[in-house]
Amino acid sequence: MTDEPVPVAASRPVSPYNAANVLTVVRIVLVPVFLALVVSSQLTGTGARIVTCLVFCVASATDFVDGWIARRWSLVTSFGKVADPIADKALTGTALVLLSVYDRLPWWVTVLILVREWGITALRFWVIRYGIIPASRGGKLKTVLQIAAIAWYLWPVPEPFDVVGVVLMGAATIVTVVTGADYVIEALRLRRNARRAS
Repeated sequence: MTDEPVPVAASRPVSPYNAANVLTVVRIVLVPVFLALVVSSQLTGTGARIVTCLVFCVASATDFVDGWIARRWSLVTSFGKVADPIADKALTGTALVLLSVYDRLPWWVTVLILVREWGITALRFWVIRYGIIPASRGGKLKTVLQIAAIAWYLWPVPEPFDVVGVVLMGAATIVTVVTGADYVIEALRLRRNARRAS
C-alpha cells in the first residue's frame, strides 16, 4: 500500500465541480447500469458476466481514485464527504443483494455486511459533533476484500478456482465485523473524551 499523498494547500474555496466529485458521480451513475446488467443476464452467460464484472471493477476503482485526487489536490468538499460513502455503500450493497437474489451468496452474509456498513455510517454521523472517525487501515482492507470477493463471484471463474471467492468473502466478512467493532469502540471513546473536555 502506497503512502498517502501530501495535500496541497488550497489558496481559494474548493468548487464542488472538480475531478474527485465527478468520479464520485460516475460511480453513482454506474450503480443502476450495473444493476441492469445483472438483472438482464441473471448472472448467466460468460460474456455477460465478464461485462458485469468489469463495470463493477471500474466503478469500484473510482472509489480509490477520487479519494486520492481529493486528498492530493485538497479538493475535499461537503458534497464529496456525503456522496462518496453513499456511492460506496450503494455499489457494494447492490452487488451483495443481487448475489443473494441469484443464490450466489447466502443472505446472512449480505445482511451482516449491510447492517455493519450502514450502521457505521450512521454512527459516524451520530458522533460528528464530537469529531471525525477516520478510515482505519482495517477499514481499507475490508473494502479491498469486499471488492475482490464480489468481483470473484461475478467473474465466470471455473471450478475448482471458484472456491477462492468463498475464501475472500469469508475474510471480508470477518474483517468487516472486526473493524465495525473497532469503529464502535472509537466512537464511544471519542464521545466520552469530548464530554470530559466540556
